Amino acid sequence: MSGRAVGGDLARAVATTLGLGAGVAAYATWVEPRWFALREQTVPCLPVGSRDLRVLHLSDLHLVPRQTRKRDWVRGLADLQPDLVIHTGDHLAAMDAVPAALETYGALLDRPGAFVLGSNDYYPPTRKNPLRYVNDSHRKGADLTPLRLPTQDLVDGLTARGWADLTHRRVRLPVGGLDLELVGTDDAHLGLDDYARVSAPADPEADLTIGVTHAPYRRVLDPMAADGAGLLIAGHTHGGQLRVPGYGALVTNCDLDTSRASGLSRWWPGAGATPSDAAPADAAWLHVSAGLGGNPYTPFRFCCRPEATLLTLTAARPGPGVLR
Repeated sequence: MSGRAVGGDLARAVATTLGLGAGVAAYATWVEPRWFALREQTVPCLPVGSRDLRVLHLSDLHLVPRQTRKRDWVRGLADLQPDLVIHTGDHLAAMDAVPAALETYGALLDRPGAFVLGSNDYYPPTRKNPLRYVNDSHRKGADLTPLRLPTQDLVDGLTARGWADLTHRRVRLPVGGLDLELVGTDDAHLGLDDYARVSAPADPEADLTIGVTHAPYRRVLDPMAADGAGLLIAGHTHGGQLRVPGYGALVTNCDLDTSRASGLSRWWPGAGATPSDAAPADAAWLHVSAGLGGNPYTPFRFCCRPEATLLTLTAARPGPGVLR
């Protein structure tokens, strides 16, 4: 084979590789972040004989007002008529996003609801090196801007519509004929969590105790499970945001293991060092949402569609997760 032929083959191979890389980059930046998914999961955490309860889990909206496609999609979730809405934080991604967020939630605010805050409800997003998503440097809460978001406006807007603020609070909420106990913390990623302030054994008179936090750090999940919460709900991880086919998430942006970066698993004190299939019978259920958005300066997703989840809480055995 002539040198010219070899050179031509190499040039074509390089061009093909570059073309594939550009295509993947375009898909991860422009297609998948706008390809919203509603996931459905059954969680067998209610007492025997209980009626089913439908809980819509929202997280990590990271809203910028101009994101009309996302806003329309989230607004349409009200058609599901969930019994309860739980939002695990990072509602905002712009200084002027509070009115847009409240308008986006729309009729969902007419449903019983509860929420916690995430780091991006306190500080606006900043530019960062995208490669920080695949190492540990983005775990340290560095590079926070001195600007502060209108956090109180968000809290006031949600509570005025009846949603319970679970920031270091333990509340009782009657929903669908069931008596729920909900307990939450402030954002652990910023070190604002202090679960000891609300720690207490799960109320035996409640049908279910639900622990709610934004970032699923072990120091929050362990005592919640030890106190007897039957269901733990969190966000923050973005499901890893970039997932490798056949492998899964590379990072969780906290000390949660990557096998639990999103979806439903079991949790008990010390679970972070033990496979989920070794769960004791009384282990809590843990649901981590991959969320609906991300930092607008690093908007990519790959094999990790933005999502909301409809959890059907039941006393029956669980069914498989469904994507539609």
